[in-house]
Amino acid sequence: MSGEILFWSITISQVLLALAMLAASLRMIAGPRAQDRILALDAFYVAAMLMLILFGIRTGTSTYFEVALIVALLGCVGTVALAKFLMRGEVIE
Repeated sequence: MSGEILFWSITISQVLLALAMLAASLRMIAGPRAQDRILALDAFYVAAMLMLILFGIRTGTSTYFEVALIVALLGCVGTVALAKFLMRGEVIE
């Protein structure tokens, strides 16, 4: 019984995360300002990281967890770099 509950909860979570990624993609394409696009990209990174974690739980392999950690680190660095570029016009001083 608990295995079936886990299966369905992971499946529903993956569907909802896919919808969140779709909404973030639409905001990245049609965002009125660059700040909106950066926030949508950040939301997309978070949803992609959570999707990888759910794949790791479903398959039982630790590779997805390591990839999710890399995506989280690169997403954080990318968001900071883009925000700095919008504030000052250059990334490296």
